Amino acid sequence: MERQSTYTATATIDEQGILTGWSEGARRLLGYDSPAVVGRSATALLAADGAAVRRALSGRTRWNGTVPLRHQDGRLVELDVLAHRRTSGTGGTEWLVVSAVAPRPQPPRGEPLEEWTFLQSPFPLAIFDAELRLVRANRRLERALALPEAAMRGLGLAHIVPGAASAEADRAMRLALESGRPQRAPARLGPDLGGTTVTPLKDADGRVRAVCLSVEQPSAEPAGRPRPPDGAEAPAGTAADQARAAQELGEVTVPRLADVMAVDLLDSPLTGTEARAHLPDRVVLRRAALRAVPDGDGPGRGTGVGEAVVCPADSPPARCLAMAGPQLFDTADPAVAEWAALDPGAAWLRASGARTLLAVPLLAAGGTLGVALFGRHPERGPFGPEELRLAEEFSAKAAAGIEQARGYSRSRTTTMALQRSLLPHTLPDQEALEIATRYLPAATRAGVGGDWFDVIPLSGARVGLVVGDVVGHGIRASATMGRLRMAVRTLADVDLPADELLTHLDDLVLRLAADESSADPDADSAGGIGTTCLYTVYDPVTRRCTMARAGHPPPAAVTPDGTVRFLDVPAGPPLGLGGLPFEAFETELPEGSLLVLYTDGLLEARDHDIDEALDKMFAALGRPAKSLESVCDRVLAELLSHRPDDDIALLVARTRALHEDLVASWQLDDKPTVVSLARRYATEQLTVWGLDEAAFTTELMVSELVTNAIRYGRPPIRLRLIHRGNTLISEVYDSSGTTPHMRRARIFDEGGRGLLLVAQLAERWGTRHDRVGKTVWAEQSLTAL
Repeated sequence: MERQSTYTATATIDEQGILTGWSEGARRLLGYDSPAVVGRSATALLAADGAAVRRALSGRTRWNGTVPLRHQDGRLVELDVLAHRRTSGTGGTEWLVVSAVAPRPQPPRGEPLEEWTFLQSPFPLAIFDAELRLVRANRRLERALALPEAAMRGLGLAHIVPGAASAEADRAMRLALESGRPQRAPARLGPDLGGTTVTPLKDADGRVRAVCLSVEQPSAEPAGRPRPPDGAEAPAGTAADQARAAQELGEVTVPRLADVMAVDLLDSPLTGTEARAHLPDRVVLRRAALRAVPDGDGPGRGTGVGEAVVCPADSPPARCLAMAGPQLFDTADPAVAEWAALDPGAAWLRASGARTLLAVPLLAAGGTLGVALFGRHPERGPFGPEELRLAEEFSAKAAAGIEQARGYSRSRTTTMALQRSLLPHTLPDQEALEIATRYLPAATRAGVGGDWFDVIPLSGARVGLVVGDVVGHGIRASATMGRLRMAVRTLADVDLPADELLTHLDDLVLRLAADESSADPDADSAGGIGTTCLYTVYDPVTRRCTMARAGHPPPAAVTPDGTVRFLDVPAGPPLGLGGLPFEAFETELPEGSLLVLYTDGLLEARDHDIDEALDKMFAALGRPAKSLESVCDRVLAELLSHRPDDDIALLVARTRALHEDLVASWQLDDKPTVVSLARRYATEQLTVWGLDEAAFTTELMVSELVTNAIRYGRPPIRLRLIHRGNTLISEVYDSSGTTPHMRRARIFDEGGRGLLLVAQLAERWGTRHDRVGKTVWAEQSLTAL
């Protein structure tokens, strides 16, 4: 029967969480064939929250633990796995995930004396069976590899310590099994490990049953002494947050330098000698990292990562902060022993059994950020001068990383708060379009960018949509974005055509650039030069969409039958170049069509080219969806496998139409006598709509608007009424380009009060210019009737 012998299940997962490799052992374990899972997200196999696993792997180079997986037949499989981050064959990084499946029971332990000898040997030892799978590992090897025996049991050496050295040692073990003679592999297994010696283990009949792998100590260092990692480079500070920088300090010092360590940070830096000299009776810190060698005890209970640590003034952390220099303590000292016994923040030290404690302040340019505490077991001896130097060096690098991360975090928080305040918090009420939006800030250290979107209700039941992308990142880009967004809203409010709006916006960018360049000649992207923008106006009465773009990616349209296409909007130059024209594009969209506007960050993912991104977007848009929210989520899921490198703004709108029964229009003669006829047309139409209560107000407004068109405009003259939800819109068109305006009539003037009366009766009124002529409109609310 299948699965009667030990085998290894392996899988490879790229940094985006996509399965790229699937072994035969993985198929035997979970039942999925390779084609069924390769290319899918690894979280699809999890029977638990994938976010928890991602958090556990974040920033690590290796992880081991139990993972609940879902078998193909639906049952739950609890699996002990070991995962290594490594360089893939394409030069990127990936995770190698391995698990040993060993249904047969483990061999019984030996006699007590033999067991003690094996476990307590000062040399790293491991026993591999005839299939070269680990069955035993002593404590020294566990410490050297920072892995418990349970995580290694059943795995081959190449899966425990991936690399060329383990492959060489594996060949030596295989030769020892075949020849029955000891073998040696000189390649070092790791920074703290030298070459290996393999001894065949024989039974009473002389048959080789297993091999013992003995790892030599590096010749440059005495046994049991720590050495820094190759190149003496601590990776602390390379991560984007201070917690990770603190954790990296633990990874580089345990077990190389210490057996247990903790990092506690102040909420704000401690600066100045006077501040340090006058510390309060209790110092409050926050635990950022806690790490111990895998000796089975762990760091102990008590204050965990992220929790507050309250240290008395005479405690080692407080004394270290006050002195601003490293302090060495013997845990047998009564004062230190009392602190370790009573303070929850020191439970880790008490549980570790450390005899020596080294406290090192985390000093950075902005002051003292906190303290790093290192503990050593009695058998390793106290910290020497070289260990003290390394502890200070690593702590200084960690402090620099923490300070950098704090500054980055403050800057990013400020920028995101500014950007959120400038972007629309809620979409305005309008009935022409059903709209869903998404905004994803960039995950890079460059900071949040200047992408934006907006929805602007216009006259005549029309709606303006805008999406833009300001060059650059950070507060400067967000501030520029805010200025341009307000400019677009102002220009849209006067009902400029799409191409004219971009022309005015282009002039504004040039003026902003000139102002900023005069103040800072070296400023990059001054005033938003290079910004891209797409402006669209949709009219639900005609179902026509008019748009223009300034260097922005073209919008996509999806008709109700599922056909996806790009709209052929002339590209136009980015804003700020000046003197180059923008062209408008007009198309008719069937009711229920989707209009998709986005910024270029959506198509610029690092793991695929632009053509592949377009194919994925078209495939996502072409499939039916229950809602626009689902459409947005599907597009992002298809195109993004990781946090974006650039901001992404996505706006998806479904078109609606105002049908003929809600719109009425009449062609009017250019005669004063037609005013009474216009009033009658309006009254009769309101009766059809059941809006008799609005007749008196509407008659007055129509009368004044038509009178002005006859008196000051030119034919043809058209009257149009639009019933849109709780709003009634009255419009009068004439072919004159003259803009009407209110004026204050004198007491004995016979005219001049028409527009003033319209302004008093309407909630909103205004004028919009067409290519030829103008339309004067007025909106009145029906909710108060």
